[in-house]
Amino acid sequence: MSKFGFIFILFLGACGLTTTRPKIEMSLAQSAFLAAKEAGADTKSPTNYRKAEEFYLKAKSAYRRKYFNKAKDYAIQSKKFSERAEYESVRKTALEGTTP
Repeated sequence: MSKFGFIFILFLGACGLTTTRPKIEMSLAQSAFLAAKEAGADTKSPTNYRKAEEFYLKAKSAYRRKYFNKAKDYAIQSKKFSERAEYESVRKTALEGTTP
C-alpha cells in the first residue's frame, strides 16, 4: 500500500491539479489593461499598449486551456506593459496640457 500511495502522490504532483489558478494575476492584468485603454494609451503609447494587449490575450488563452503557469506569466507581463502604457499616456497628456 505504501508503494501505491507514493506513486499516487507522485502522479498528482505531476498533474495540473496541484497548480493554482492565477485569478488575482488575471484580474490585475485586466484592470491594468482597461485603465491603459481609458487613458488613451492606444494612441499615445501604442507600442506598450500593443504588447500589453498581446500578453493579455495570451494569458486569457492559456487560462482557458488550463495552462495556469503560462497564464500567470503572461498576465504579469500584460500588467507590466499596461502600466507603462498608462503612465506614458498620462504623462504625454499632462505635457500637452502645460505647453504654451
